[in-house]
Amino acid sequence: MLFICLGNICRSPAADGIMRRIINKEKKEGEWEVDSAGIGSWHIGDLPDRRMRKAGERRGYHFDHRARQVCVADFSRFDYIIGMDRENERDLRRLAPSREAAKRIMSMEEILADHPTHNIVPDPYYGTAEDFELALDLIEYACERLAVRFGIKEEKD
Repeated sequence: MLFICLGNICRSPAADGIMRRIINKEKKEGEWEVDSAGIGSWHIGDLPDRRMRKAGERRGYHFDHRARQVCVADFSRFDYIIGMDRENERDLRRLAPSREAAKRIMSMEEILADHPTHNIVPDPYYGTAEDFELALDLIEYACERLAVRFGIKEEKD
């Protein structure tokens, strides 16, 4: 499972860390490979944005992924490639090396379809601390749904 955002320093490394925690809690570490990447190359090698790290720490997460750019090999390496917003999804579809590879792409819009207020994870980069908190709320919500959808955990009644 590969999470994609624009620069790989806010939303996608948070989704990576949150999903890893769910997988570890369910004791399924060996069954899933989770990573994140960005559409652009601006932040390659950087840690996640300090504001995202700080917001995550308040929730008990430790986001320490080093940013990287999505590459063609990712389309064969990962079964699911998840764009955090519509623009990311469109960019991924342009990057996909084949129609078959494009079938691996999912959108947060699909995953958040039942969320009462949002169907994408807005990019908090130019926003406030509250925007980072909202992004984390939405990513946690989405990761829980993905975990159920992919059989990582059972749905709670």
